[in-house]
Amino acid sequence: MQIACIAVVFGGWQIGSTTGALDPLILPPLSAIAVQLGAVLRAGSAWAAAGVTLAELALAFALAAAAGLLAGFAISRSAFVVRVFDPLIAGLYAVPTILLFPLYLLFFGIGPPSKIALGTTMAFFPIVLSTIAGFSQVKRVHIAAAQSMGASAPQLFWHVLVPDAFPVVIAGLRMGLVLGFLAILGGETITSNAGLGHEIVTMAESLEPAKMFAYIVVAVALASVLNALTSYVEMRGRRHESA
Repeated sequence: MQIACIAVVFGGWQIGSTTGALDPLILPPLSAIAVQLGAVLRAGSAWAAAGVTLAELALAFALAAAAGLLAGFAISRSAFVVRVFDPLIAGLYAVPTILLFPLYLLFFGIGPPSKIALGTTMAFFPIVLSTIAGFSQVKRVHIAAAQSMGASAPQLFWHVLVPDAFPVVIAGLRMGLVLGFLAILGGETITSNAGLGHEIVTMAESLEPAKMFAYIVVAVALASVLNALTSYVEMRGRRHESA
């Protein structure tokens, strides 16, 4: 049923754009998009743009994960600190991060550093909040049992705290990766000198909608691959945890 719906939508798109029922400057024919997609892939421009975006995402996610995991774990060690900082961080998370982008442009310029800063900020909040939630919900009876058996601090951390908190923490990491990617892509569309978002906006401004949609296809494919990879890692982690 889903495949049939997609086929109907795409079929109507192709027929409408080729017959003039749809404005080709807004929705170009799918055949033209396919041709341009093959052209940008063969030329290497799509790979180069995707490489810039992925490099920005990798650094932003690494920074956000390191800061979020460390801060979240430190906060989760005290119920009082959790009560103080958890609602504060959640409140800051509710503020649209894109509001900070002009400030990042002022400090870092229109190059990759401003996109990395935006992606790091966007990814940090779900990671730190999930880490606080994950480690805060570790069952006290598990900790007490491990301590009664003489478990050292490292053993307690790796064999009790991490396994109990893992399902919640990995969900936050997955969300942080997705939000970081969206933030970086959005930042590139606002102002940048490279990346998939930059190419999409450049093609739109040049009135080349088919090529614009070709880069959008690349971005969607990249997002799908990232989602599939994080889903696989989460699934394997949960299986390992339940084993």
